[in-house]
Amino acid sequence: MTDTIKTSLLAQLLGSIKMLEQAIEACPNEFWNDEQEFWHKAYHTLFYLDYYLADNPASFAPPPPFTFSEFDPAGAKPPRVYTQEELLHYLNYCRALAIATLPTKNLEQRFINAYRDYSQFEIIVYNIKHVQHHVGMLTLLLRQKCDATPGWVSTD
Repeated sequence: MTDTIKTSLLAQLLGSIKMLEQAIEACPNEFWNDEQEFWHKAYHTLFYLDYYLADNPASFAPPPPFTFSEFDPAGAKPPRVYTQEELLHYLNYCRALAIATLPTKNLEQRFINAYRDYSQFEIIVYNIKHVQHHVGMLTLLLRQKCDATPGWVSTD
């Protein structure tokens, strides 16, 4: 049963990642860094997607050129605007990480930080919810700005 659960969780997480990818790809250059800061919302989503995939949050580090800015309690933004290409590269990094690590995770192991004490099972579900929450926000922005709406993905 555990293998079925892991397979299902991975399929749903990959579907969420695909929907995020579609949203990032659909954003026209003129809206990437406007007042809504689409790029930053996408980066925030990817940063936490990566973080919540960590077995040990204390040893988490985003890949270069990304920073820990999302952890700043004052809400500091990254030192520069990340490009679509950079964020799509980060997305592919996260997708590969999910594919490589989720099947071997111990779903009972704890994910503990200052705000959460979840099992790996629960943090994976939380991660899916977080990605989908932000995909909804990004899709709304796309609909309002340029009438583009990425499609629904059941699984990837």
